[in-house]
Amino acid sequence: MSHPHPELGPPPPLPEGGLRVTPLGGLGEIGRNMTVFEYDGRLLIVDCGVLFPEEEQPGIDLILPDFTVLRDRLDDIDGIVLTHGHEDHIGGVPYLLREKPDIPLIGSKLTLALIEAKLQEHRIRPYTLEVEEGHSERIGPFDCEFVSVNHSIPDALAVAIRTPAGMAVHTGDFKMDQLPLDGRLTDLRAFARLGEEGIDLLLSDSTNAEVPGFVPPEREISNVLRQVFSSAQKRIIVASFASHVHRIQQILDAAHEHGRRVAFVGRSMVRNMGIARDLGYLKVPAGLVVDVKTLDDLPDDEIVLVCTGSQGEPMAALSRMANRDHQIRIVQGDTVILASSLIPGNENAVYRVINGLTRWGANVVHKGNAKVHVSGHASAGELLYFYNICQPRNLMPVHGEWRHLRANAELGAKTGVPHENVVIAEDGVVVDLVEGKAKITGKVQAGYVYVDGLSVGDVTESSLKDRRILGDEGIISIFVVVDSTTGKIVGGPHIQSRGSGIDDEAFTAVMPKIDEALAKSAQDGIAEAHQLQQLVRRTVGKWVSDTYRRRPMILPVVVEV
Repeated sequence: MSHPHPELGPPPPLPEGGLRVTPLGGLGEIGRNMTVFEYDGRLLIVDCGVLFPEEEQPGIDLILPDFTVLRDRLDDIDGIVLTHGHEDHIGGVPYLLREKPDIPLIGSKLTLALIEAKLQEHRIRPYTLEVEEGHSERIGPFDCEFVSVNHSIPDALAVAIRTPAGMAVHTGDFKMDQLPLDGRLTDLRAFARLGEEGIDLLLSDSTNAEVPGFVPPEREISNVLRQVFSSAQKRIIVASFASHVHRIQQILDAAHEHGRRVAFVGRSMVRNMGIARDLGYLKVPAGLVVDVKTLDDLPDDEIVLVCTGSQGEPMAALSRMANRDHQIRIVQGDTVILASSLIPGNENAVYRVINGLTRWGANVVHKGNAKVHVSGHASAGELLYFYNICQPRNLMPVHGEWRHLRANAELGAKTGVPHENVVIAEDGVVVDLVEGKAKITGKVQAGYVYVDGLSVGDVTESSLKDRRILGDEGIISIFVVVDSTTGKIVGGPHIQSRGSGIDDEAFTAVMPKIDEALAKSAQDGIAEAHQLQQLVRRTVGKWVSDTYRRRPMILPVVVEV
């Protein structure tokens, strides 16, 4: 198995007749999925998603793929194929289209409807091409065939990309539910046909590669939901992804069966479910869904609220309910259902929300104590089955953390893919398919790009380090006025502390040290403001460290008069 090396340099020019694959996100992480295919100087992008921030990224709203490698080649992009409508696959599209708004978007009806609604908020009117399973489209030099796959959102597609260099197949996210709610199966006959033709490079979903066996059918959740609904005494509040149409359908069915009305809470939830209903993907009985403003007129045992926040996102509706920062107040006897999985890295945030809800008296039903979620990603048994059908010549695991990629690679090797033809890459690592053999040839820039409010890319790792210090250790500011000629103190030092846990009066102990350090610098002829600021920073920093074993941010201001 080939794998990246930290000392990889830029890739050489792509050999004539070769296919280059460059993942810009989604490898080594769950989210930010984006893969660039290159043939004969033209580019095809598959997905362009976002990653949601973790605790060590305070203030960040979204994390995007790094488009640096594309900026000088925007005119070479023939299209963006979107495999399905989840945020980790389409959320970055508005930011890429800001660079070039006329890049065509190719996807299924629901996927395009979801991204068009999102782009409308960004005031971008995209050029779109709607495709269905079984259809083929020529996109530049790329002959793309679309294959139906089953996932946790309707209308998901895999894509087979044919070029003279060979055929690459990108699965997108998929599983093999044999009893899907919408009757739309992963098309194993199509994959078998592609395997017969010869799949030169298979890029396969790795998320559940560590999980043995097969994913249970989605419809098994229905009986559990019925039990929860029948035993609930007051309101039922369900948290789910805003695009999980199948799960919301089951909630609507259970509510209808138990004589409850449903209200959607949150802009993204209202928007997405409205789109799904209008396109016929969500079946809503007449009178079932009501506006949240009308709930005051209904008794508690006739109410179901459907909201976002199943991953503990701090600004999502459920987190705000847990923190008593939402118009909907949790009361004793409410039932809260977290109808989704835990994305790796979100565990602490989710359990913090569960504890907050429980504190106010809610009965919280989640994956840990009831079967209210099944995964949308193929487990190890399904992947083995899949590889035996496809029989790829080269395998590149995608969509997953390192442990998932490695487990997926092992599964592929067990089914007969030669070890030397299994490529474990990471974001930015370039894989070339030349003469039927895939291998790593270099690495390009593919770091995190942070979205903070309206700013994109302005927040750096250094900025985040400062934010973490401010959050963990606080800040100490020192104001000193010195004579510009002699360097002696003529005013101050004035010291203030915020969040450091050190009382302002305690700083009287460090005043003589500052005076002494500045007096010595004046004797040495040092009078430049920046040098004096650094001197004050070191003096106060050493005193705080020696006295309190803390490392707050120290902000000295030296004014010369």
